[in-house]
This record gives sequence, C-alpha cells and structure tokens, in this order.
Amino acid sequence: MEQKDYYTILGVEKNGSSKRVKEAYRKLALQYHPDRNPDPSASSKMKDINEAYAVLSDPRKRKEYDLMLEQFGGSAYGRFRQNYSEQDIFRGSDIGQVFEEISRIFGFRSSDQVFQDFYGPGYRTFEFRRPGFSVKAFVYSGRRAGRAAGNPQFQLGGPLGKLLKHALKKQWGFEFPEKGKDRTDTIDIPPDFAMNGGRIQYTYRPEYREFIVNVPRGIRDGQRIRLRGMGERGKGGGEPGHLYITVRVRKPLKETVRNGLKNFVSMVTGKGK
Repeated sequence: MEQKDYYTILGVEKNGSSKRVKEAYRKLALQYHPDRNPDPSASSKMKDINEAYAVLSDPRKRKEYDLMLEQFGGSAYGRFRQNYSEQDIFRGSDIGQVFEEISRIFGFRSSDQVFQDFYGPGYRTFEFRRPGFSVKAFVYSGRRAGRAAGNPQFQLGGPLGKLLKHALKKQWGFEFPEKGKDRTDTIDIPPDFAMNGGRIQYTYRPEYREFIVNVPRGIRDGQRIRLRGMGERGKGGGEPGHLYITVRVRKPLKETVRNGLKNFVSMVTGKGK
C-alpha cells in the first residue's frame, strides 16, 4: 500500500486547529476540483484531499491517526487503513456539506455527482423536506459481500443523520438499518510481548468468547486494538459493531511480587540506602 500522510496532503501542521484543517481543505478542493482542473491527476489528488479532511476533521479519527504516527512513523497510513475502510472514514463527516458550499458558490456540479464519479453510486446526499422542516445529510448506500441484492446499507452520521432518521420514523414508521454498538475491554500483556508483538489468546468474559488477537510490534500502554464486527449485532440488518481492546502493559505478577519483596528486604536491612 502506498504510504501517505494526511497532514502533508492538506499542508497543515500536526497541531493545526480544526478551523485550519477546514480552511486548507476548501482551498485545495477548489484548486483540484474536477470541474475546474482538467489535469487527469487532479481527480486522484482530490480523493486524497477528501480522505485527509474526513480523518483530520473528526477528533476521534484524528487522535487515533496521531497515535499511529507517533508509533509507526512513515507506515502510519497503512496501519490506519487496516482499521478503517473507506465507508468508516467518511461516516459522520461533514465533507458533503463543505463540498456542496464550494459547488454552489462557483457553479460546479453537485457534490452527489462528483462523489459518485470518485467513489461510485453509493455516495450521495439525502434530502428530506416537510413544511417548516428540511434536512440534508451525506450518506453511503452500498452493498456488502454476502448481502442479498436490493438490501442497501445506509450510513447516516452526525446530528443531521440522527434528525433525519427520527423524522422518517415518526412520519412514516420507516427505519434505517443501524450499526450495532461497539464494545470495549482491556487486555494485559508483558513488556517483552508488547515490544516484539505476536498472537495472543483473549477471552471476552461477558460472553466467554475466545479470540486470537494479533498484537502489533511496539504497541504501547493505553493503545487500542480493534476487532472488526465483534461488537453488538446491528438492528434491521445493520452491520455489527466493533470490539475495542485497550492494551495494558504490565509486568508479570511473579516478577512484581519478587521485586516488591526485594525492595522490602532492602528497606528493612538498610541495604537500600
């Protein structure tokens, strides 16, 4: 996988504010918009810009990416994309709204048309209007492997998405498939295992389910490992949530007890002075 850096793509500092991230995106989106820039490479560049903005404008995704950068440096992008699919990256993003503003001001094609050219017909905006009420959200409607044709997955993120789903349910009793809730847990590993990485058996105790977890080399205390699809089941055909395991790097109990006794003896005998 080609290695990239979201901060370099947008040309912002790693401590740049969310306002700075949005300003940089607007400037680059205007520069590389396919309706303005005929260069064949502009579309590829625009896709990189969209992805970088969707990640860096989301506090949770940005924090996780920053941890990857700190730990893995130049290979952080590849590690990050192992955990986040394209749908995951754009879910809940306001990128459609920002892109639509640019299109409206400069007379470009709508965000629907451009994003469908980039990512396929699944990406579009969904607009709902009622007297005195209107809401527009950026959604993904696509099919996943193993699902029957005609059973789309709708992903509505952010406050507008929640408002839209509530309105449709209240007015017509219509329900969107909903993603299952994520689960969290912790796992203790010794320092040498954290340094070298490897496979470890893990039991999710609430359900006594056993998994083999791949621990990446050099993982640090407090970082998380994601097990995709191992969270709660989705509703109405929605995809399951994920299981996030927080790693705690701990010395083995025997070593801790031994060191404690050694320190105690040293203190009593005065050899520790």
